Amino acid sequence: QVQLVESGGGLVQAGGSLRLSCAVSGRTLSSYVMAWFRQAPGKEREFVAAISWHMITSYSDSVKGRFTVSRDNAKNTVYLQMNSLKPEDAAVYYCAAGPDFRRQNYWGQGTQVTVSS
Repeated sequence: QVQLVESGGGLVQAGGSLRLSCAVSGRTLSSYVMAWFRQAPGKEREFVAAISWHMITSYSDSVKGRFTVSRDNAKNTVYLQMNSLKPEDAAVYYCAAGPDFRRQNYWGQGTQVTVSS
């Protein structure tokens, strides 16, 4: 059973930075494309960023240039560095694992990011 546990969320002022982590257990990280999604109150869950085993990355237009996704396969951990945060980035951020960029089989419980203006 694969388990994903996010951490690193919190309250930050607009323009600030946060780094989210997603620790994976139960299976080696190398098998999966790892992705970050977010969901704000009253909105649908949306794609944020993803990274493959070969370090190929993908970003939503709304975070491109501000967020950076990375992974440490030896530590079975994925990161999301978020810079220049905006109030509209506030959401619950979820880590997900899947066989490719379009499918996610496993989800974490989410971590709250709040951005004050």
